[in-house]
Amino acid sequence: MRAVLDIVMIILQLGIWVLIIQAILSWLIAFNVVNTRNQFVAGLWNLLQQVTEPLCRPIRNFLPRMSGIDLSPLVLILLIIFLQRVIAYYVYPNVI
Repeated sequence: MRAVLDIVMIILQLGIWVLIIQAILSWLIAFNVVNTRNQFVAGLWNLLQQVTEPLCRPIRNFLPRMSGIDLSPLVLILLIIFLQRVIAYYVYPNVI
């Protein structure tokens, strides 16, 4: 059972990295450092949007509008970290 929890923890950590990469790529696109006309950038952007949007949309609908600043990835990262801590401190020690 600990192996399953280890896999869950790795997936949660991977989710944090995907959210960070998506946020950085969105900044690079917004400041016109990279262009979405590049096939690789467009493909990566579409992949990241498809992965993160279903998770961020409910949070985005819950948060108030903040003049162009999207805090939903930050809230999602905090929720993932909280879930990791709960698993590490309460679930993992009780599993044989």
